[in-house]
Amino acid sequence: MSGESTAQGASPEAVDEPPAARAVGRSGRPLTIGQVSKLLVGEFPDISISKIRYLEEQKLLQPRRTTGGYRLFSSEDVDRLRTILRLQRDEFLPLRVIRQELAAGRGQDAPRVVHGEAEGDLPAESPGPRAIALRPGGSGAPIHTVEQLCEDTRATPELVKELRDYGVIEGTAVSGAIVFDDDEREIVRAAVELSRYGVGGRHLRVLRSSADREGALLEQLLGPALRSRSTERRTEAVTALETLASTTMRLKHLLLVRDLRRLIP
Repeated sequence: MSGESTAQGASPEAVDEPPAARAVGRSGRPLTIGQVSKLLVGEFPDISISKIRYLEEQKLLQPRRTTGGYRLFSSEDVDRLRTILRLQRDEFLPLRVIRQELAAGRGQDAPRVVHGEAEGDLPAESPGPRAIALRPGGSGAPIHTVEQLCEDTRATPELVKELRDYGVIEGTAVSGAIVFDDDEREIVRAAVELSRYGVGGRHLRVLRSSADREGALLEQLLGPALRSRSTERRTEAVTALETLASTTMRLKHLLLVRDLRRLIP
């Protein structure tokens, strides 16, 4: 019997914790997956053990394993997980792009968090989103069924249907079923957050229309180069498109902040 199962078929983390990990505090001892979930739930309410496992399956996390099969997370593992969750929540990046960001060193300069306590002060204001990566991540991009989408994002089937009805997400028909890629999964995740404030699919049509207009503008500027027969010219056009997308996102953010500040007396 493997270390990932028990007599009842549950994983060790779901049943108990290894004795060495129970007295975790400021000593720097590793955390179990359950302790990591509890540690981060305040900042990330949708965190769950299954989500952490999924990120591990996607090769974004590599916690150490004990001989009994328990996952043990070091401070560096927790910092990496926090970076992943922030990139998902704040910049709505799909996992393939987050993987590229991490490989490029994203998050390595962030303040170290040791079991809930940060070393140093956080910056007062974020510098804004980094360059957007638009290049395909390969043919093996994950796809998700409606059931998987709901489980991972905590969306209801009704919300997913509403988002499709209003064109916020589309999905793709594969073997008679509708599946979604990582980009649309992150859109649903953001929609779940907004739904807590009463924002539904019909409200998000405004954002979808805005995105369509911005996309049309960038296509007008770079469309011919993107369709060029020259590989070099297409590569340069993709780089320019990523830069323009990042810049327009930053500008939109600044305009929104300016307008929202006017609402505060």
